[in-house]
Amino acid sequence: MSSQEHTRQTSPTRRAVLGAGIAAVGSGLLAACSGGGSDDRGRGAAGAPAQASSPADGRKVGGPAAEGSVGPLRTSTFTATPGTIDIGRGRTFRTWTYDGRLPGKEVRINEGDTLALTLSNHLPAPTTVHWHGIAIENKMDGVPGVTQPAIKPGGTFAYRFTVPHAGTHWFHPHYGVQIDRGMYAPLIVEDPKEPLVYDHEWIIVLDDWIDGVDGSTPDDVLAQLLKGKPAMGHGNAHDRGHGGGDEERDRNPGDGDGGDGERDGRPRPRPSGGVDAGYGPAGPREPDAGHGSPGPAGGRGPRRLMSDATSKLLGGHAGDVAYPYYLINGRTADHPTEFKAKPGDRIRLRIINAGAETAFRVALGGHEMTVVHSDGFPVHPYKTDALLLGMAERYDVLVTAKDGVFPFTALAEGKRGSAMAVLRTGGGPTPKPSTRPSELDRRVLQSSVHLRPAESVALDRRRPDRLIRFTLTGGMKRYDWAFDRRPYDPETLHRVEYGERVRLVVVNATDMWHPMHLHGHTFALAGIDSLGARKDTTILLPHRKLVADFDADNPGLWMFHCHNIYHSETGMMTTLAYER
Repeated sequence: MSSQEHTRQTSPTRRAVLGAGIAAVGSGLLAACSGGGSDDRGRGAAGAPAQASSPADGRKVGGPAAEGSVGPLRTSTFTATPGTIDIGRGRTFRTWTYDGRLPGKEVRINEGDTLALTLSNHLPAPTTVHWHGIAIENKMDGVPGVTQPAIKPGGTFAYRFTVPHAGTHWFHPHYGVQIDRGMYAPLIVEDPKEPLVYDHEWIIVLDDWIDGVDGSTPDDVLAQLLKGKPAMGHGNAHDRGHGGGDEERDRNPGDGDGGDGERDGRPRPRPSGGVDAGYGPAGPREPDAGHGSPGPAGGRGPRRLMSDATSKLLGGHAGDVAYPYYLINGRTADHPTEFKAKPGDRIRLRIINAGAETAFRVALGGHEMTVVHSDGFPVHPYKTDALLLGMAERYDVLVTAKDGVFPFTALAEGKRGSAMAVLRTGGGPTPKPSTRPSELDRRVLQSSVHLRPAESVALDRRRPDRLIRFTLTGGMKRYDWAFDRRPYDPETLHRVEYGERVRLVVVNATDMWHPMHLHGHTFALAGIDSLGARKDTTILLPHRKLVADFDADNPGLWMFHCHNIYHSETGMMTTLAYER
């Protein structure tokens, strides 16, 4: 059961704060909405003064942009549009993209800049943009029906906000299951006083890919998981009938038994390329009469559910979706992207897990990594051979390049497929796609609890003013993920007060892991085994507890949810709310 401990009475309903919250954060909503990797470090030139931004959770050094502050203005335009992408070896699929690219074009600005980005929606469905990891004004947070109206097909929305702190971030839709299509891009915020010294940057974006493969879409997958039940997430609870994209189509969720073996004696198909394409043994079934879900143009995609994905690192069950491909920077392992450098170069890797339902264990063959940032915030240097990233987590690491050709391998944790990119500093053949660097099985950083924050960003350990308790509930069989057995309801708010130190205590009572994400803030890991690293997303293992502290200094309506998109869309979301 969710509960709060505080001397003041807390209202659990939306009405207590809806008027004040929306008035405070949404005065410019309707005016803003109209109509129906990288290599060497780069910094742009200063622009024009920007409009003021509300204060947001930030740092002691390079802290939040104060009210009335101005900063250089960076402008950009993006278009959400259907397009055809090539993931390697001539494998092309129709999907939804930002400007026809996968990943979308990197946006790079400086801490304190104001970003003015206009999104045009050329999709057949509504959409929004969420700026993951950025403590911005609530009205720019990109949650449909909560912080902004959904951008209708043919419409535009002018996002404009001051970026309060540096770090590796990204942006993606927050509507239905659109994040499991091709709409995501890095957002790199540079520190003008960057203390790190390195020669190059390598942005590495990880993804699990299903859209367009044999007629599959993420909406088909959601329908198969739900077995006919309604979805409860954004684009559903707020906007019934849209479901994130394929709202015009009839649904047939299939038999829903969750298995991944043969059916009716017929073997399941494998995408072209096999293991060399990054495909693992656990895979989809072949569609047959009366089973599967409608694909594009009324077709039927194959069954995409699995039940045998297991991982000790994730505490058991690793996932429910059998992805045909795993990608790094939009490419499969048998046609990888290459990053070129010279022996001895110091390289900063900015690693982003943009996947929808897959954790990745990553390593660079032949190299030790030094972790220097987690979710954009600096930490004391921590040496490791491999990292485990839940969905939406980011790590920055430094490596000193050796001489040769080396695989950067991203193992789909518990699913047995993988993605690969290549670091090339000399001559030699490209590693085989099935290469598994020994570093993957050496020292693995499983969680940021082992990381100590840099003094400039450490949250002081004062006594919390408010304690909010949640229990994560649900299971794979019924697919009824929720907070406290109550699926997401936009009318339910958890009230805090501006200026409070808030402690979240989240007990995972389920048999599956969850990457938990808080909008608009970073929190400090505050459990008894934690060293206080700052995070906005963190892995919570089955039957374990998360203790996270944050300062309520960024008023608005803020989502707290599992970043497994299929969990959040079936109800594992809730809202924290406060006004100034």
